[in-house]
Order: sequence, then C-alpha cells, then structure tokens
Amino acid sequence: MKTLGTTTTYEGTEHAYLRGHKVRIVAVLQNALRADYDPDRDGQYIRDEEDLERAGGVTADDRVEVQPWLAAEGRFSFVSSDPRVIDLACFASLKR
Repeated sequence: MKTLGTTTTYEGTEHAYLRGHKVRIVAVLQNALRADYDPDRDGQYIRDEEDLERAGGVTADDRVEVQPWLAAEGRFSFVSSDPRVIDLACFASLKR
C-alpha cells in the first residue's frame, strides 16, 4: 500500500480540530512515539516512498505529518499536523 500522498480520515482525539476530517499524508516520523526517539537522527523524517519501504514501512510507533483538506478552498492546507499513525482510518489495523 502506498502511504505518502494517501488521503484518509483522522479518527483520533489528540488533534480534536482534525477529527472526522479528510487529511493527506505527506511524511512519516519513524518511531516518534518511542521513548528513545531522536528527531535529529538521520532517517527519522521520511518523505519518499522507497525510503519508507527500506525503513520497514509504517508501524504503530510512528507519527505522520498530515495536511487537512480545506473544502471551502478546494485544496489541502499549507499547515500540517503530526498525529499518531493509529489515529488515521487507513491504519486502524495497527491499533493494539
């Protein structure tokens, strides 16, 4: 399954303003939910599908950078958020 560029629905509560909204995945923050996460370590912020595949794909320990759909403007927002991957409808199967 392609991850980057996928459009899905945000179903979490952490970012209440996104709940129920369509969002587009623009990056994966690999292992961002782990206690030992270091955002400055190479390979933690992934924006390329092939790099994501080499890193092992998406896991429940990841966050994703998403852009919400702005229906009134007919485009995705320039502003992004970083919800947990398990809070997106397309990754519901990763919930523990």
